[in-house]
Amino acid sequence: MGSTAKKMNVFERYLSLWVGVCMVVGVLLGKGFPGLTARLRELEFGAGSQINIPIAVLIWLMIYPMMLKIDFASIARVGKRPRGLAITLVINWLVKPFSMAFFGWLFFKHLFLPLIGPELASQYIAGVIILAAAPCTAMVFVWSYLSDGDPAYTLVQVSVNDLIMLVAFAPVVKLLVSGATDLEVPFHVLLYSVLIFVVIPLGAGTLSRLWLIRSRGEAWFTGKFVTFFHPLTVIALLATLVLIFAFQAENITTRWFHVLLIAVPILIQVYFNSSLTYGLMKLFRVEYAVAAPGALIGASNFFELAVATAIALYGPGSGAALATVVGVLVEVPVMLSVCHLCLATRGWFEGGATAAAVRR
Repeated sequence: MGSTAKKMNVFERYLSLWVGVCMVVGVLLGKGFPGLTARLRELEFGAGSQINIPIAVLIWLMIYPMMLKIDFASIARVGKRPRGLAITLVINWLVKPFSMAFFGWLFFKHLFLPLIGPELASQYIAGVIILAAAPCTAMVFVWSYLSDGDPAYTLVQVSVNDLIMLVAFAPVVKLLVSGATDLEVPFHVLLYSVLIFVVIPLGAGTLSRLWLIRSRGEAWFTGKFVTFFHPLTVIALLATLVLIFAFQAENITTRWFHVLLIAVPILIQVYFNSSLTYGLMKLFRVEYAVAAPGALIGASNFFELAVATAIALYGPGSGAALATVVGVLVEVPVMLSVCHLCLATRGWFEGGATAAAVRR
């Protein structure tokens, strides 16, 4: 995997390390400055809204640059190769959230119940369901690049998933969390989360993209405008994690073992869904350059939206929020291993060794 590491920038390569550092800094902030942490936690968009203002602003700084990359005009070209997209959509919306609900129910309501108790079990189930119901948007471009995927087709897959997420995310989360736990799931809060963290940045990104490309050209848009946001996105992600871990300081210091327990069903669902997607791609004779990123999209998560939604529903100090953050902790090493497996098995696909090279 040495060549893969060389292709990643320092932030992407050591994301799990940065997350670990943010955890330490956040916990120290939460334990050392409880008054400051409490005041930051109380900054909400209206009493009882659970939408924390500092975290909302930081997450918006992460999501808006992602949406700038979405080119919905590319969807018109998908008719030439529909099978890969169809498989990805089936896994993302008909398999992944439901399999995660099952794994969460199995581990938290049964296998791990004596260790965590029923109240936290429901919180953790809600968190992993929210995580699984949000398909990856940004990092999947990195995974596609590392696995020699077709970048244009990956863009189509992400664009279509974002459109579906506008209407499917809230109902899927409501259905599964209500069915697997005894938690209240305010549907209006879910809709607010989609509006604030998907609709608004998606609309702003789309309008910005159209206007700036038309007025300044695509080369300036991609090379200057989009690039300008990269360091801001990194800083916003790290600052968000510090705040979340500060809000979670009590949970983490008293329940550090729970972080390991939460990681178990997340890891299982990642490998289950990526293997299922990859196998179906092989079965239906989808080319490798589409199959590999499809498997990665089917396994990774839009953790920015998941974290924001869990906080909006249950608060920044909740077990649900902690569960979504654990997804960030495990995502990079796990997805790198999936990239490695795809590269190692590309010979299973007809023309797998040369298809991506021809397009490049």
